Amino acid sequence: MAAAAVGGILLASVTLYAVLGGADFGGGLWDLLAGGDRRGRAPRALIEESITPVWEANHVWLIFDLVIFWTAFPHAFAAVMTTAALPLWLAVAGIVLRGAGFAFREELSRLPQQRAAGATFAFSSLLTPFFMGTVVGAIASGQIPANAGHASLSAWTSATSLLTGLLFVAACSYLAAVYLVGEAARRGDRRLQDYFTRRAQAAAIVTGALSLAALAELHTSNPALFSHLTGRALPLVIIAGLSGLAVLTLLTASRLSGIRVLAGLGVAAVIWGWGVAQYPELLPGTTMTLTDTGTPHATLIAIIWLSAAAILIVGPAYALLFSLQGRQVLQANDAGARFHAQPGSRGEGDRRTGRLTRLTRGELRQWRRPASPQRTEVRRPRPTGTGHGQTHDP
Repeated sequence: MAAAAVGGILLASVTLYAVLGGADFGGGLWDLLAGGDRRGRAPRALIEESITPVWEANHVWLIFDLVIFWTAFPHAFAAVMTTAALPLWLAVAGIVLRGAGFAFREELSRLPQQRAAGATFAFSSLLTPFFMGTVVGAIASGQIPANAGHASLSAWTSATSLLTGLLFVAACSYLAAVYLVGEAARRGDRRLQDYFTRRAQAAAIVTGALSLAALAELHTSNPALFSHLTGRALPLVIIAGLSGLAVLTLLTASRLSGIRVLAGLGVAAVIWGWGVAQYPELLPGTTMTLTDTGTPHATLIAIIWLSAAAILIVGPAYALLFSLQGRQVLQANDAGARFHAQPGSRGEGDRRTGRLTRLTRGELRQWRRPASPQRTEVRRPRPTGTGHGQTHDP
């Protein structure tokens, strides 16, 4: 029972990372496809302003996943990390390069350098979900052996793995586009709302098609998992499909209420459908199950309590962060006056983006050289008279 509870916690944290962090990765695809500097300026600005306050916080759930996986199910963790070492390292490299590209693009002053950093951010945003998807596809198709002794190329390059990798990229872009539609509507930007609506509709169709293709491929690669997906997990599969159709319908009708929740629900239903279909197996095709490969019962109980404590600590902070972001409190007010930066900062605030702008050399020199106090002219006494008996006129 404790092992099943820990498995549920692990699946819940995977869901949170997919629904929240996945949208950040999807933003990189739309950044890449936004067009040239002039045409893509507005979409990129909205993507950047939406991601900036939360993109680092969303990686909390990935760390949570890894810690629970290796602590609760160390043998399965070792098998996955050994067999799929290459795609996992490529996914990690994508996370690092993506963060570097996103951060340095704002600091670089020359256009070619900004373009290079932007391309790094965009391509790395595709790299990570794709290779993560290939690892999940390798697990689902039973390509991870129990006693893995070395990395395997064939384990994660099967048709199921590659389709799952493409599905991950499509799902991330779908979530990002739907979230950006809501963000544009909240700001009253009808042009960007229509822009991302078209992309959300296209991404929803592509994601649905890839989901059906991956499901059909599972019929060949892992018939047992396919039968469970179309059996006991079928309600979740139906929920995922209906959520996608509902989002498409609402976008077409320009009714945006609840589309973010529905999009997240659809992705969550796919993840939980996979978990329910695979239960109680950790690695299909092996004897590894939740109860057979778990750590001692006392350790599992400790993980449950620590997970509850972590949610109580992180949950309110996370809710506050998203609440402030939703109300645009974390950005400068468009109606407000430009604030003046203090010595040691980079410059004045940009009213549109809420970021600090670079200073000219003249402005820097003014800040570095403190203003001298205003002099008060003191008149010297003017002598009158001559010789030793002279007097002074005040």
